[in-house]
Amino acid sequence: MDAIKRVWKRLLLATVLLATGCASVAQIDFNALFGTSSPQKRVENALLNDQFVQQAEFVHKEVEPILNSRCVVCHACYDAPCQLKMTSSEGIERGASKEKVYQGTRLVAATPNRLFVDAFTPETWRQRGFYPMLNERNQTPEANTQASVLARMLTLKQMHPLPEDKILDKRFDFSLDRVQQCASLEEMDKYEQSQPFAGMPYGLPALNANEHQVLMHWLEQGAPLPFAPSLAPEFITEITHWEQFLNGDSLKSQLSARYIYEHLFAFHLYFESLNQPNAQPLFFELVRSRTPPGQALDIIASRRPFDDPKVERVYYRFRPYRATIVDKTHIPYALNTGLLHDWQQWFIDADYSVTQLPSYQPSIAANPFEAFIQIPAGARYRFMLTRAQDTIMGFIKGPVCRGQVALNVINDRFWVYFVTPDYMDDTDFRTFYQSQIENLRMPAEEESTTLAVTWVKYAAKQGKYMRARNQFLNEKFKNGQHLTIDGLWDGDDNNDNASLTVFRHFDNATVVKGLVGEPPKTAWIIDYALLERIHYLLVAGFDVYGNYGHQLLTRLYMDFLRMEGESNFLTLLPQEERRKQFSDWYQGAGTQLTAFIAGDINTFNQPTGVLYYSDDLKGELYQKLGQKVAKVQPNRYQIENSRLQANSKALLQALGRLKGTQATLLPELTMIMVEPEKAGKAEVFTLVRNSAHRNISSLFNEASNREPAKDDVTLVHGLLGSYPEAFWLVKEQDLPKIVAAVEQMQTEKDYEALLDVAAVRRSDPTFWAFSDKLNQIFFDNHPIESGWLDYNRLQNR
Repeated sequence: MDAIKRVWKRLLLATVLLATGCASVAQIDFNALFGTSSPQKRVENALLNDQFVQQAEFVHKEVEPILNSRCVVCHACYDAPCQLKMTSSEGIERGASKEKVYQGTRLVAATPNRLFVDAFTPETWRQRGFYPMLNERNQTPEANTQASVLARMLTLKQMHPLPEDKILDKRFDFSLDRVQQCASLEEMDKYEQSQPFAGMPYGLPALNANEHQVLMHWLEQGAPLPFAPSLAPEFITEITHWEQFLNGDSLKSQLSARYIYEHLFAFHLYFESLNQPNAQPLFFELVRSRTPPGQALDIIASRRPFDDPKVERVYYRFRPYRATIVDKTHIPYALNTGLLHDWQQWFIDADYSVTQLPSYQPSIAANPFEAFIQIPAGARYRFMLTRAQDTIMGFIKGPVCRGQVALNVINDRFWVYFVTPDYMDDTDFRTFYQSQIENLRMPAEEESTTLAVTWVKYAAKQGKYMRARNQFLNEKFKNGQHLTIDGLWDGDDNNDNASLTVFRHFDNATVVKGLVGEPPKTAWIIDYALLERIHYLLVAGFDVYGNYGHQLLTRLYMDFLRMEGESNFLTLLPQEERRKQFSDWYQGAGTQLTAFIAGDINTFNQPTGVLYYSDDLKGELYQKLGQKVAKVQPNRYQIENSRLQANSKALLQALGRLKGTQATLLPELTMIMVEPEKAGKAEVFTLVRNSAHRNISSLFNEASNREPAKDDVTLVHGLLGSYPEAFWLVKEQDLPKIVAAVEQMQTEKDYEALLDVAAVRRSDPTFWAFSDKLNQIFFDNHPIESGWLDYNRLQNR
């Protein structure tokens, strides 16, 4: 009862202050009321508070679930509002910043502010311009709420819940590039008066009374944050085993470990043998340390994983991942005895010698073909190929959370196949790649502050590489020899990474195993050199804090890599069909690009070795490629997996055949929960809109190349994507009228009418109950791969 009274006392006080306008910044002297601000006061309070340890269970069981389900869903990445990351104790302690990470116009690279990397104490974060969300003055219940931005944001929302409108008015700005109102404690009074509806959670329903009371009680007590638990002995044993492998003293061991680290640094590693069934594992990060195994970690905080560590010897260490798992950055990577055996075979037991470790000079370190030339290319390719989805997922979920600049260079949905690694055992192929080291240089060597005009240099190198490659292939496949489907990887009949589907959702993307959906407009075939460059361009070599030139140069170079992958696919078609498809894929492309395609990419003039029997050559090729990887095709996303009635599945399949206007009216990602007519658990589906383009080579005006009449959708069983834009809640018996309404849509008003009967809008009072259920289904069905969804792109329609 006392806690409830305190909550209402605060609300009443806030009401009076807001109504009278008496609470002005000039009139409140927080230093006089609650003492001077110092992060150390919170630390001392935590250490001296006898109840702190006793509250650990309360924080774990009561507080953390609310923070995850109500706060983390918007505050979890570089694009979190005001850089407030609430996925960890360290992120909450760090607080917020008025600077934006995503600022595409900066001329000079920004200072990195990465949690767990660039600073480790609240004092250091204050020096870097971050200000507290929690009270860092005298630790009293009054100060802990009145001098806490987080407490006041929560209270503001209780005072001003969402208006009772299905579509929120212009007081709410949900654009990704909106002007952020990052108020410090001293600015909170003005903020409360000018932005009364901007309490937290922003633009979503308020916390219910119990949730609000739990958080306010937690804040009153000084907001104790959970400590990281100590590792169980079995984890220490595993870590010791793997660190022993990664920190061998031989030059071969050191070079191999460097290669492995530069490819796994963005992943969440877990020990498969220690994972409990139907449970989320304990995840780890692979980091560079100045200290060897057995000593405390001393993190090397370089911008990129291949930057000069400035120490004589680098050690590769495991560090527990201490943040809440969110889907948009989660790349789970299983460590097991089979993988360690492969690494031993590929990198240590293989017959090659390492005579000298490569330099960390950017021109060498940013070029894996030079830095790792001593490691057999076949070993490098097999390392990436064995976990191909993870490798590709690196540039989708790795160093960025918002990537339109990089992603408007790919189509909205395409299939990916891979060249067999057996080619890399061929002496001619190995010799060719070694001869192309200079032409395979990438923009990453320019570091984080560069001029985009250097694109001309890399365009020339890419042109030389493609001409040399086509000349090599023309020589390699002559005298009746031709490229055939035999040259593609079949997953060794047991690896389901042999084919992938990539979905682009405007400024984010998803990659899944298998060939999902109807045959797409384009496809890629990726060989070793292309796969390695994608990683070093968009993952290892990309700096989210880099300047405009760095990010633009990255995007321009990715144009080349996309065309290279597409060209590899087209080599399996007859020559005339190659030209026909390229012409269709690049309608209206500029003269420079057209000349590049004709003069550099399309000079492979050998006939295809694939025999065709129909007029639909591309469709027939897709069929043949499908047969090639048929044994390892996963069926995770097929509608047939649903337990709904047969007629309901037929209706859903019809929904997945939408094209044109109906598809265009839909958002990028719609997540649909269907409640079965008969007893059973609710099922979820994802409706993905695929936007069509005349070409995707336009850097600044993507909209001008759109072809809405050719838009279509892909419907899958389960959740796909990290950033839902719309939620539907549908009873199975209502599917006929819902599908009919979608098929008849012609205008925005029609779409709005559909949402009136099917949607759980962001303004819906039941929003959080729906959200909890949806996320729980995701966690239950896929405990290893799942993470909290992100709501920063939820539409207001």
